[in-house]
Amino acid sequence: MDSRLDAIKEAVLARSPGELEFHQAVDEVFQSLAPVHRRHPEFLDAAVLERLCEPERQIIFRVPWVDDAGRIQINRGFRVEFNSALGPFKGGLRFHPSVNLGIVKFLGFEQIFKNSLTGMPLGGGKGGSDFDPRDRSDGEVMRFCQSFMTELYRHIGEYTDVPAGDIGVGGREIGYLFGQYKRITNRYESGVLTGKGISWGGSLVRPEATGYGTVIFTEQMLKTQGKSIEGQRVVVSGSGNVAINAIEKAQALGALVVACSDSEGYVVDEAGIDVALLRQIKEVERGRLKEYEAQRARVSYVQGGSVWDVDATVALPCATQNELDGDAAARLVRNGLLAVGEGANMPSTRRAVTVFQEAGILFGPGKAANAGGVATSALEMQQNASRDSWSFAHTEQRLATIMVDIHDRCAATAESYGDPGNYVLGANICGFVKVADAMLAQGVI
Repeated sequence: MDSRLDAIKEAVLARSPGELEFHQAVDEVFQSLAPVHRRHPEFLDAAVLERLCEPERQIIFRVPWVDDAGRIQINRGFRVEFNSALGPFKGGLRFHPSVNLGIVKFLGFEQIFKNSLTGMPLGGGKGGSDFDPRDRSDGEVMRFCQSFMTELYRHIGEYTDVPAGDIGVGGREIGYLFGQYKRITNRYESGVLTGKGISWGGSLVRPEATGYGTVIFTEQMLKTQGKSIEGQRVVVSGSGNVAINAIEKAQALGALVVACSDSEGYVVDEAGIDVALLRQIKEVERGRLKEYEAQRARVSYVQGGSVWDVDATVALPCATQNELDGDAAARLVRNGLLAVGEGANMPSTRRAVTVFQEAGILFGPGKAANAGGVATSALEMQQNASRDSWSFAHTEQRLATIMVDIHDRCAATAESYGDPGNYVLGANICGFVKVADAMLAQGVI
């Protein structure tokens, strides 16, 4: 790394001690930017990186709520509004016990580049809470969401900051959040949240978009080597919304998805994952993956362990950050891996990425490969602004066009900077330059 960039990075990390995920995200981006600053020294002169790495606004607040037993519970809420050079802050809300400021900052930092890559006028932000919706009743989730929005509402708006869902925040949670926002503000402001229900301002394809987009991006990478996802043996981590829809799309394109996982274990189904059954268990019954084995013949369930022990030619990590480490990456490479498409945010450790790249594996980083979700959120915002509603086919085609364009621009950028096939470098530089140009144009703010 260039010595000036290294000094800037060390200063950034020193200002955020203990935020390990944020440090990892910053380091990964900085590793790509030396050639950019040789071409564009004006970025260094204008302290673009220093400003980019410091959020415009960080909001932390108390979330008190009452559980079904009448006990008062206290959680912590976050919203990090990272960068608005390209448009209003945009990024999801995550409800999970692991949520802390460092994780929210890592997610928000990644979101800047992801949103830039979509070509849409969106800034980057992220938020959430250490609340765990798992095993909570609908009434408890509603009361928590109402308390959360009672604080958050003053910081968001369709021209300011537009949250969406993430881990632990699906259609149910978005509904409760939107209802409270409407109640407090006395405004039916459809554009303030995305991921809404179809009957009240949501967009078709939005639930499917992140998973579908990850598969589309992976298919485009394979095409550069004269291959297709058709006939590939695919392993997917996770069994939430992103994972389920990635499985569905991969199998629709002719792949055989043989395994998926949750926090307790993984299933191997050599006949191909039954998506309808998986949806019933995870989305309708809110159950655990081990119930899949009980309802389908010739399936093996492994308690604990790693889903990456299962042989695959395509790996789609769709669960959470740093779930795929260097040892798992080496195992996958030895067993014939061709491509990785990240459906989650930063699911591969730095060592895992290095293993994949050194082995010549096609590797689609999350900020590019999983950008379909936020891209379709932007399409939802377009429909809200025009009081319009698009068909599933039309919206899916728009999604596919965006994902192919993201792939092509990442590939072209990597090649233009002398490292063809390096999608990490291509995504980081392509996303960064657009934001940096906008920051220069808008002055010191």
